Order: sequence, then C-alpha cells, then structure tokens
Amino acid sequence: MTTIAIIGAGPGLGAAVARRFGAEGHSVALVSRSQERADALAADLADAGVTARGFAADVRDPKALEAALAAAAATLGPIEVLQYSPVPHRDFMRPVLETAPADLVGPIEFSVYGPAAAVRQVLPAMRSLGRGTILFVNGGTAVLPHPDRAGTSVAFAAESAYGHLLHDTLAADGIHVAQLIIPGAIIQGHDRKDPAALADTLWGIHQGRHGFRHYADDLDS
Repeated sequence: MTTIAIIGAGPGLGAAVARRFGAEGHSVALVSRSQERADALAADLADAGVTARGFAADVRDPKALEAALAAAAATLGPIEVLQYSPVPHRDFMRPVLETAPADLVGPIEFSVYGPAAAVRQVLPAMRSLGRGTILFVNGGTAVLPHPDRAGTSVAFAAESAYGHLLHDTLAADGIHVAQLIIPGAIIQGHDRKDPAALADTLWGIHQGRHGFRHYADDLDS
C-alpha cells in the first residue's frame, strides 16, 4: 500500500482529499502544525475506514517537514502522492506598497522553501516506485497577482515556477507534477469548489496525468 501525504491537512479540503484517496486504497499522512488536530482528523478518518496518521510540522521549518515526511513513510509506507496545500497566513496579504523586504520572508519560506524541502524528501521513494504525483494547490493570485495581497502574489508565482520546472524535469521518471488553482474561497455546496468536488478534481489530475496547471473554477469566481 502506498501513501498520500497531505501537507496543510485540515477539516476541509485536506479531509476531503484524504477520504477520496483513502477510498482508492491509499494510506493517508496528515501533516499539520498541530499534532492534536492532525490526530483528531486521523481518528475521524479511521471511523470512515481510512488508514490515516497525523504528523506535526511547520512548513516554514524544512527540517521538521522532512522529519514528518520520513516518519510518515516509515509508519504508513512509501509516499506515492504528495499534496502541498497549506493555507497562507493572513499577514502574507499586505498591500504591495506596504510590503517591506522582511514581509516577504514568511511567504517565501511558506511557498518555496517548504515545497522544495517536501519534494526533495519524497523524490527518492517515488523514483524507486517508478511513479508518483506531486500536487500543488494555490489560490488565484498564483496566476493573477493582486495589489492587496503582495506576499502571496509573489510567493505563489515562485511556487508555480518551481512546480512547472519539476513538471518538465520529472516526467521522464514517471512522476507527474501538477498545480490546481482555486480562485476565491473553498465553498461548501459549490458545484466545483466544495471540498469533495475539489478532491474529485485532484483525484482526476492524479489519474489523468496530463498538463501542469488546472483550474477549479473561472478566475473571476
């Protein structure tokens, strides 16, 4: 049995993806800043028949993130699917003219250093398996920068570039790298942006293995 590691797992999208991939036979590693929240989510998933475990790490701490992913693989089995989808901090979203150099450190750590640490940790196992999927989930500012959200606009653009480079480089190894853009908020009951609908979309990207950038909805939504 192989594992999906969901970085930034929470009760919305993370839980929905865990249920979707768990129903297909994957074990689920839930990576969150809070061990207590991750364990509670894992218990809920276990009640639904999904094999899941929680692991604590702050994505702005590369060593902690690497250790969490190593522990996940040792506990649950090799990581075949990596989803990087933590929710950015509100203080990353300052207007551009109020954004000093120091204000960009957190967003870059969050959206560039974190993904790079996670990918480097899981790549050896994916290469050994001869397959893998890396999924980046971002908001609309990854595509259309917004002057009132300078930190995420800059950092998501960098994450997008990193992901696209991986997409081009790793295809020959059987590893598919893709990005899902979710414009606006995740909305319960929305036909395309409900957590369960987004989980189905991410499963389809994993299965379909074509293209880098995908959209959950129109950019003006």
